[in-house]
Amino acid sequence: MNSLVLHNRLKEYRLKSKLSQQELAEKVGTTRQTIIAIEKGVFNPTAKLALLLAYALDCSFEELFYF
Repeated sequence: MNSLVLHNRLKEYRLKSKLSQQELAEKVGTTRQTIIAIEKGVFNPTAKLALLLAYALDCSFEELFYF
């Protein structure tokens, strides 16, 4: 069975929004370390955090995360 890998464009959208990792973390109520881990693809955010990230970056969930 093939396992689905969740990819993201978090860093790309964060840079377009001119936000640091720390600034984005504060906007969504998480830590800079969590943002780093998501950007590197070593951590998948909860559905709630993923939606908060999309909202903070003014994009849709589907634009930010994909399989």
